[in-house]
This record gives sequence, structure tokens and C-alpha cells, in this order.
Amino acid sequence: MSDINLRIQGKAGRITLQRPEALNAMTYDMCLAIEKALIDWKNDPTVKLVIIDALGEKAFCSGGDISDLYEAGLSKNYSYGKKFWADEYRLNALISNYPKPYISFMQGYTMGGGVGISCHGSHRIVCETSKIAMPECSIGLVPDVGGSLLLAKAPDNIGYFLGLTGTQMSASDAIFAGFADIYIPKDTWPDLIKKTRKIWGLLNIRQRANKCRSQPVS
Repeated sequence: MSDINLRIQGKAGRITLQRPEALNAMTYDMCLAIEKALIDWKNDPTVKLVIIDALGEKAFCSGGDISDLYEAGLSKNYSYGKKFWADEYRLNALISNYPKPYISFMQGYTMGGGVGISCHGSHRIVCETSKIAMPECSIGLVPDVGGSLLLAKAPDNIGYFLGLTGTQMSASDAIFAGFADIYIPKDTWPDLIKKTRKIWGLLNIRQRANKCRSQPVS
């Protein structure tokens, strides 16, 4: 099984991360593949929307797979890191400015690079298992993948708190902080995706939305 499944189903361009054993950590090749697909679909009139999801219960995407970056750093190959970050940031900007609806389904851990490929989209869905964070400070980095923009837009001083501590947000926290839009129970996702890819409309999502019962950090 490949690390990522890119295809067109009905009216939707579909992106499914397929590394559940690695918490769907995103490799450099996955980053480039997503970018190419999005550019192709942007210019394809038969594709009306993009849906991104992931296999497994534990994580949508735990972040970028930095093992290659680590090895490159040890060998003093700093050009690889510069290219990796430049290409990943370009993907984040593409998602943020995408002209078609970009719907992300974020179960479990969504961190770092996972935030970059989901929270910049137009429709960001969370569920009862969602745990969203920007934990880069804990490994000596700064919040990246455009997460610093999301943190800057968070109400009050929540962005400072989340960026400096790497605190995990629940579904309601993420909605409050501006990292997500809507809470939909995960057991309804397969049917929602099936219907949405056939007949795109905000009504499909709004009909399934439930009020998130837990209280956000505030």
C-alpha cells in the first residue's frame, strides 16, 4: 500500500493519507504528490471540491516525517532542509488560497505538518477524538507550516499559549481558536463523504453538525 491515495471520485478530488502505522506522518514525497494533485484539480472543471482524510483511528496526520531532515542535518546537508521547508510552505499557501472547497476530516492527532495540510482549508471538520497542536517548541523549532498565522489570528492570547506550550486542543478548543470550523461525530463521516463527493453542498455538512459539548480553553 502506498503512503497516499490520490484519486477522483464523483465530483471530488480525494486525498487519503495511508501511513496509520506511522500516525500518517507526512513525507517529502507525500507533500509533492499532494501539491501536484491540487494543481491538476484546480484546473479540472469536473472536480468541484477536494476532500482530505486519513486511514486509522489514532491520527489524521501527526506531522511531517522529519527523519530524513535529521539525517541530512547530521551529514551537514542543509540544502535539503531548505528545499523541504520551501516546498512544504508552498503547499500550505496553495491550500490556503485554493479556489475550490477544501474539506479536511481531522480525527485523532493533527499536529505540525498535519495542521498545515488541513487547517488552512476552507472547511475543517473535527470529531470527538480530535487532538490538534503545534508542538514544535518542544523539539527546539518554532511553529511552522503556516501555523504561526493561525496562532496570530487566535482570540486574545490563546495563540501565544498554544505556540509556546504545544498544548493539545480538543474539538471545541480548535473551533474556539480558529483551527477548525465544525464538529461532526466520526461515525457519520463515511456516509457524509460519500454523499458530499456526489452532490456538493454546504447543506450536507451543516445537517450533520452537532454542537461540541465540551468547553474550550478560554
